[in-house]
Amino acid sequence: MARADDDRRFDTPKGMLRSSPFRLSGDRDRFGRFTEWVARAMGTPWFLLGLTVFCVAWLMWNSYAPEEWRFDSQAFGFTVLTLILSLQASYAAPLILLAQNRQDDRDRVQIQQDRQRAERNLADTEYLAREVVALRLAVKELASKEFIRQELRQILDELDRRDEEEAEHAAS
Repeated sequence: MARADDDRRFDTPKGMLRSSPFRLSGDRDRFGRFTEWVARAMGTPWFLLGLTVFCVAWLMWNSYAPEEWRFDSQAFGFTVLTLILSLQASYAAPLILLAQNRQDDRDRVQIQQDRQRAERNLADTEYLAREVVALRLAVKELASKEFIRQELRQILDELDRRDEEEAEHAAS
């Protein structure tokens, strides 16, 4: 009964009505694309340069700014900066692993498609090889130019002999 009522609702996209309340909104691929973007961004020199500039600015501010403006104590070894970098690393590693898993899945699909393409190419090549062999056999059975010339010469010789014999009979 509930399913029939769900199918008649036009205010909610189809398929969203029976979804779990804990499901992430949007398509599942969006998060995967995000993880790949993060992995690509973290692997660039600009990210490393930006992170270095951020850390140097943080250290300089919390070392040389007036005491009341500082928010991370040098005496405690810049605890907040350490926590921020640890948090960044704890999120970066799983995101990079997720991106690698997606790449592995794409590679697996690509390998399967390559294997199927190779099998089709092999089947096509075998078919064409059989066709070439059949054509060669058919060509062997066909008369060659030299054979036809030889046969025509024999026929011409025969006709010349007949004409000579007829000419001799007519003359005699």
